[in-house]
Amino acid sequence: MQLWLSRHSDVPIRDQLTAQIKLAILSQDLKPGQRLPSTRELARRFKIHSNTVSAAYRELSEQGWVDLRAGSGIYVRKFKPDVELEAQLDLDNLIVEFLQMARRKGFSLAEVQERIKHWLRLQPPDHFLVLDPDPDFRAILMAEIKQATGFRVQGASLADCANRSLLVGAIPVALYGQAEAVQAALPPKMACLLIRTRSVPEALKGEKRPAKEELLAVVSRWPMFLQYAHSVLSAVGVDPDTLSLRATTEPGWQKGLRAHSIVIADAATAEQMPASVRPRIFNIIADSSLTELRAYVEKFLTR
Repeated sequence: MQLWLSRHSDVPIRDQLTAQIKLAILSQDLKPGQRLPSTRELARRFKIHSNTVSAAYRELSEQGWVDLRAGSGIYVRKFKPDVELEAQLDLDNLIVEFLQMARRKGFSLAEVQERIKHWLRLQPPDHFLVLDPDPDFRAILMAEIKQATGFRVQGASLADCANRSLLVGAIPVALYGQAEAVQAALPPKMACLLIRTRSVPEALKGEKRPAKEELLAVVSRWPMFLQYAHSVLSAVGVDPDTLSLRATTEPGWQKGLRAHSIVIADAATAEQMPASVRPRIFNIIADSSLTELRAYVEKFLTR
């Protein structure tokens, strides 16, 4: 597990540690069931107080990210293995079950064949449906998927799924960490495409540290985007005096952006930027997941 911690940052070490471990779990740099370094090991590696590490691990445990096992260690919490959504959709078993049910109900084979032909002639799904409880985060995921695939994208909360008409023509998409909740919200056996977030190493790959005199702004509507960006940038040594965090919910957030050498924004916020500002878009979805979504569109949704 790679971590970057800065004792000279205005972000507390504990917050830097919890934010990076969460990102590592979401991106699966840390796998379910994987043992994390001990409190003593992390404290020694980064020359920080063991109480700081203990507090970070305790917070992660309380929030459901890790399991603290007495006498054994700290482990990434195991979710149900990808909720086994794909395993529930074994095609041959479904077809056999369907044919047996149809025959028991008295339908002839010719009738079954005709109705199958009818459904196969129907249009394929016409949009991705991003499912997440946080509307601001959902908007970012929607913008990234649309930019990556060029396909129509809509969004909804998990509670919205109670309205089954919302799911007509939809391909549900959600984060792996939401898989259990999404499965419970969707109709039985309805598949959902699961995506991962970018890890910290993936996010920083190829990026050069800004020069000391360069002003850097991070702009987003989603508070967690600002929090994670602040934590990561501070951990890699960005001077907090050169860093400006802008929430688009605050009036005047666009003021003075042109004076910054670098402006980082999420995909949704980038669309609201003044024409004179060219932001660097930080994608939250892992490159591998965006590639899978593009391949899905090309293989199943285009003719």
